[in-house]
Amino acid sequence: METKKQNQKKEPVRSAGGFDTVKTFRKIKDQISMDLKGMSFEEIKEYLKKESSKLRTG
Repeated sequence: METKKQNQKKEPVRSAGGFDTVKTFRKIKDQISMDLKGMSFEEIKEYLKKESSKLRTG
């Protein structure tokens, strides 16, 4: 009986038109990369402090 469960194809969890995690995180990562481009190490540290504080307030 366990063999049948292992051989079954998994269906996507999200419904059609639902939230796409990979697409969203790729967009966020690309935005951060553009924001950090050309910054010094000290500027990056300040950027991260500022942006992370936005996540804590809510």
